[in-house]
Amino acid sequence: MAREAFQTLTEPMYYILLALLNECCGVDIMEKVMELSHGRVCVGPGTLYAMLAKFEKNDIIKKTAEEGRRKSYIITPSGREMLRKEYERLNTMVRDGAFYIQSEKPDP
Repeated sequence: MAREAFQTLTEPMYYILLALLNECCGVDIMEKVMELSHGRVCVGPGTLYAMLAKFEKNDIIKKTAEEGRRKSYIITPSGREMLRKEYERLNTMVRDGAFYIQSEKPDP
């Protein structure tokens, strides 16, 4: 199953899947990743297309259109589930650390 191959997602992977909640092509995905991450994550074409190929091979996304070199994709139901689980995992990590980080006392 794809989840085993992608136990946790890198930031670029997470934002690519988030961008693909709506159908879009590669250039649009790169722009959406920048927008969604408020400029923190920049995905170049090489990384993006390698990731899209892996996601497609594992039924995490599917190609919806191909016009010349322009290809559009959208997340699959199993990809949505994987994204949801990663979102929950990240939230759990934040909750687990919140008490300790917020109660941390500065060194004298």
